[in-house]
Amino acid sequence: MTMDTSGRIVATARGADLSLVRSLALPPEETWAYLTESELTEQWFGPWEGDGRAGGAVRVRMRFEDHEPAIGIRILACDAFERLVLKAEDEVGGWHLELLVERDGDDSLLTLVHHLDGVDEVGEIGPGWEYYLDLLVAATEGTERPSFDSYYPALREAYLDMRP
Repeated sequence: MTMDTSGRIVATARGADLSLVRSLALPPEETWAYLTESELTEQWFGPWEGDGRAGGAVRVRMRFEDHEPAIGIRILACDAFERLVLKAEDEVGGWHLELLVERDGDDSLLTLVHHLDGVDEVGEIGPGWEYYLDLLVAATEGTERPSFDSYYPALREAYLDMRP
């Protein structure tokens, strides 16, 4: 199976942003539910518990990773149906993420922005987000979940070649 990358990397004053977009056959309100309701995030990322409001923190069990590790996530902003800003933190550091939802007719466009501190690890990060976003699409469409083996290492070099 041959896969193409859907992400792009843009240099910023802070470092670089990795941006990936998916079209979902759902209105923004339903897309938002898949980003914020634990029973729905469990279908493509993992269930969470804690304070899911802006300023709060949750603990997410990463259901599709080996040993299902739990990570802490601080919610920096939560603008219902439009924008969710997160800081994921674990023992190896933190990731600053934004999830942006736009209406596209009857559907939604979801943009995931990973604010990178550097681009050295984009060969792992990019394929990982491709996988998770395709898990989200599969969850919303009720189709078969993809296998991570289709994404990594297959997309690693393509992401490394994108570095600014």
